[in-house]
Amino acid sequence: MKETALQLRLSDVAATERLGGALARALPSVAAHPVVCYLRGELGAGKTTCVRSLLRALGVTAVVRSPSYTLIETYATGSLACVHVDLYRLSGAEDLEDLGLREYWTAGHLLLVEWPERGGKALAPADLELQLDYADIGRSALLRAASPLGANWLTELRNDSSITPYLYNLT
Repeated sequence: MKETALQLRLSDVAATERLGGALARALPSVAAHPVVCYLRGELGAGKTTCVRSLLRALGVTAVVRSPSYTLIETYATGSLACVHVDLYRLSGAEDLEDLGLREYWTAGHLLLVEWPERGGKALAPADLELQLDYADIGRSALLRAASPLGANWLTELRNDSSITPYLYNLT
């Protein structure tokens, strides 16, 4: 059975980093089409930390900056182009067109979009959605598949033993 959701308790920054690494290892092929992951959560919830560790696990050696001010940061890892987008500063979906994101909605691209609600329906639909929230101790993470590709991603992620200690609810 394909996974549709995973929930984790992330006790510290290292746990969030492990999640990012596991997401990279479980990443479906982007050869035939782009893969899109939405990241949601309050400021400081760990979205950029998770993306940074994902990119490191994919082989990015460059400095990984938060795109809070640049809005888009791109990284190349072999045949994969990673696009980290932060839409926090957008006032609405109408601002999205000026960013030129459509050029990244092609095969060979991984799009990691923070604050996707600011882009509305002008964004490419997500394959996977990650919600990070503050919890009593650390953070909680809820990952939901939003496409069949996202369900495959979650199934592979579930099999990564590095996150097993953090799992607490599966559906």
